[in-house]
Amino acid sequence: MSMSFEMYMHDVIQPMRNELTNLGVTELRTPEEVVEHIPYAKGTALLVVNSVCGCAAGNARPAIAKALQHENIPQNLYTVFAGQDKEATAKAREYLAPYPPSSPSIAIMKDGELVHFIQRHQIEDRTAEQIASELVNAFDEYCK
Repeated sequence: MSMSFEMYMHDVIQPMRNELTNLGVTELRTPEEVVEHIPYAKGTALLVVNSVCGCAAGNARPAIAKALQHENIPQNLYTVFAGQDKEATAKAREYLAPYPPSSPSIAIMKDGELVHFIQRHQIEDRTAEQIASELVNAFDEYCK
């Protein structure tokens, strides 16, 4: 029975993963992949903590898609999936201190250091266009 539930969840979750990977965002699914990429990313990196919630679907992922059309974007694009790849997400959140766990959330890092962070409460109360505008401004500040 659990196998069919896992297959069901895979079928439900995969399109949510694809929304980001289809944009060229690399999924980090294990703690080892997170450690291999996040602290060593040269230049700028986008780190998205993806989730199944409505604000991820309606606000965060569409905002990221819109912002990544801008001329200045981070050199490295990463995502972890909260609630699905739990160990990878926990490891990624270590780089997001001092912020508490938040999903969805969007981080911009420069040479492995957090320079801009959008928490869940800043996603669920705003439109995708407003979030994309904030991301574009941050891209212009950190990714030139």
